[in-house]
Amino acid sequence: MSGVARTSIDDLLAAARSGLERVSPAQAAEAMRAGATLIDIRAESQIARDGTVPGALVIARNVLEWRLDPDSDHRHALAPGLADQVIVMCDEGYQSSLAAATLRQLGFGRATDLDGGFQAWRAAALPVDLP
Repeated sequence: MSGVARTSIDDLLAAARSGLERVSPAQAAEAMRAGATLIDIRAESQIARDGTVPGALVIARNVLEWRLDPDSDHRHALAPGLADQVIVMCDEGYQSSLAAATLRQLGFGRATDLDGGFQAWRAAALPVDLP
């Protein structure tokens, strides 16, 4: 490796999470009622298998930054503003931590993620629209 220091995924995940105030499923549901945007970044196959959270904005992980950045020509029409609370949700709460940390770099100062992801949401018996 040409002298470049290597970071493990565990280190990367810990660094991402150090800047987040991760939320539980109950906290995420309450935040949504108060106006927060829950963004579901799960794969299409996971959504087809398990369903969706009512009111969540589904945006594929590979285009998340382009769909949310206010300066992007590809911004989603329902994308939250930089000052809005954004909660990223993946399947189990790992990928979402990395995505939320990236959104903070884009200026979403209230971005965080759902601890445990969709699986924790479902285990908490919160509403799910089945496929």
